[in-house]
Amino acid sequence: MDLAILIVLMAVVIFFFKRFDSFIYFIAVVDIFLRILTFIKIHVPVPELKALIGRYFPESIPAIINKYTSGIVNTIFIWVYAIIFMIFLFYTARIFFRKK
Repeated sequence: MDLAILIVLMAVVIFFFKRFDSFIYFIAVVDIFLRILTFIKIHVPVPELKALIGRYFPESIPAIINKYTSGIVNTIFIWVYAIIFMIFLFYTARIFFRKK
C-alpha cells in the first residue's frame, strides 16, 4: 500500500510541476518526513503514537524499496535513490552558495 501511495504522489508531482527539480525535492521531502516520523516513533514514550506510526508509515524510502524488491532490482533502485539524493545535495548547495 505504501508503495502505491508513493507512486501516485510522484505521478501527481510530475504531472502538476513538470520539472525535474520538483521531483527531486519531492523525493527528499518525503524521505526526510518519514525519517522524522521514525525518530518520533523511537524516542516518544507514548505507546499509542508508536503503534500508529509503526503501523501506517514506513521508516524511509529505502525501507519501501527493500520491502518490495530484492537482488539486482533492489541494488538498481537503491543506486537511483542515492543519485537522487546526490542531485538534491547539488541543488541545495547551489542555493546555499548563491545566497552569499
